Formats: sequence, C-alpha cells, structure tokens
Amino acid sequence: MAHRLELIVFDWDGTLMDSTAAIAQAIQAAAQDLGLAAPSDAAARHVIGLGLNDALAQAVPDLPPQRYGDMAQRYRHHYLSNSQSLQLFEGIPELLRELKTRGHFLAIATGKSRRGLNEVLARSGLHSLMDATRCADECFPKPHPQMLKELLDELGVSPEAAVMIGDTTHDLQMAKNAGVVAVAVSYGAHEAAVLVAEQPNAHCNTVEELRRWLCKNA
Repeated sequence: MAHRLELIVFDWDGTLMDSTAAIAQAIQAAAQDLGLAAPSDAAARHVIGLGLNDALAQAVPDLPPQRYGDMAQRYRHHYLSNSQSLQLFEGIPELLRELKTRGHFLAIATGKSRRGLNEVLARSGLHSLMDATRCADECFPKPHPQMLKELLDELGVSPEAAVMIGDTTHDLQMAKNAGVVAVAVSYGAHEAAVLVAEQPNAHCNTVEELRRWLCKNA
C-alpha cells in the first residue's frame, strides 16, 4: 500500500447496484421455465459476477450445454422485467463523484455483457464518471485477470497503484491474479466470512465504510 491508488476499479452488481436479489431470482425462475430444479438462494448468489455461461453451468449443473442459450434467454427475460426498478446503493453516486474530484481513474470490471453495462450506466447517470470499462463478453470471465490487466494497460497504471472493489470471491481472486489491491464489500452477493477467507487487503460492511477506507488509503 506504499503507492497512491491511481485507479479504482469497481464490480457492478452487488457493489455499485443493489441487484443481487433480482439476479438470483431470475436464475431460479429461468431454471424452472426449463423444467429444472431451481438452485438455492446461496447457489444462485454465488455465481453472480461470473460470465453468464459459467454462472449457468455452476448454478444449474443439470443443464446440458446445448441448452445454455435457452436458459440465458429466459434469464434475461426475468431479469429485464425487474431491472428498471433497480437502484444504486445509497451513497454510491456521491462516493464516485468525490473520487473523481480527487483525481482518481475510475473503472468497472463486470460479469455483465457490454450491452447490459451500457444500459445501466446510461440509466444511472454514471457513464461520464468512468474512464474505462470491461465486460465478461469482451474478456475471459472472472477470476481470470484479463479485465484488470487490460484496464491497467489502457490507463497506464501499475498493478501496485490499482484497487479492485467487489462483493464476491470472484472479484477478489481476480484482483490477486492481477496483482492489484483487493477490497471486499459484504453488502452484496457473498457473505462476509467467505470474503474474509480470501484475505483481501480490506473488508467493508457498508458504503460508508468503503468511503472512509478509500479516503484514508487512496
């Protein structure tokens, strides 16, 4: 932590937007549409942040690969039917504007598709705050480090001067694989104990705790 954190990378779902319940419910409903047993809440929440095919393979292991497209279609149907009501976590817009004012690069590394991310960025009004973004349909999915490495290269930042903030073990493992600082937030998809077991550089229970950590360390 000797370097100033020039680049602050956020996951989207469960980190910036309060969307984990909607995603889990959409996975469960899609499985039922195909006549399959719906995964438990814990199983559905665990795969949030992965690329869609990887998420479906883990959450619904009985799903044949040739039906991934059908499952993905039903998932999108259920998710999009509720997506307009989803909101950013309280305090997130203010935090991002504060970080931008302080001169940090801001970026997103997400399991969403490019189309999905562009839609929520436009709707949330955060698009202008982001210096760069990467999505799961453009890179290897988490926890592969490609998304972070491309962001570092694009913005000319060394790994030691970057932090990845996320609510899943996939985010924290990606951060480790890329050699960047890892910060866990436990108000999203994965429980605190699971996140702490990954030994992140910091663990924050609320957006306000995250703001205080960033103000002190970034």
